[in-house]
Amino acid sequence: MGSARDGRARGTGLPPGAVTDPADPRRIGPDSPVFVISVAAQLSGLHAQTLRGYDRLGLVSPGRSAGGGRRYSARDIALLREVQRLSQEEGVNLAGIKRIIELEQLVDELHARVEELSAQLDEARQAAEQAAATVHRSYRRDLVPVDQRHQIVVWHPPTS
Repeated sequence: MGSARDGRARGTGLPPGAVTDPADPRRIGPDSPVFVISVAAQLSGLHAQTLRGYDRLGLVSPGRSAGGGRRYSARDIALLREVQRLSQEEGVNLAGIKRIIELEQLVDELHARVEELSAQLDEARQAAEQAAATVHRSYRRDLVPVDQRHQIVVWHPPTS
């Protein structure tokens, strides 16, 4: 666990003063562009010039600082590692990797859209059920439901 020597808060594994509240704007998330190119290169195991090339090709597009420098997020680093894996282990060329990335992003967008539409459908179903319940409550109580599976025949004697 953490100790005073390594600068971590005791028992948390986090540095002292680390922001843990997800609503805090100072919190660094997976999409926060915080790594300069040299750090991103080291974390991804690639050369900085390779990262520049990937940026030019549109494979990994990092954020930019106010001065125009590249800033990579943790998600960018993971994507760089995936590009390297596809290239080195799977033998996929860069055009193929770009297409794979585009298709994976499309799949992610479609999954999000399906979740959104499912939520809307659930809301619509609940609204319909509530509307039906409201209508049923408005029925007069003297009405008797009739089972229409049976037929009723009324006989009237002939009048003479």
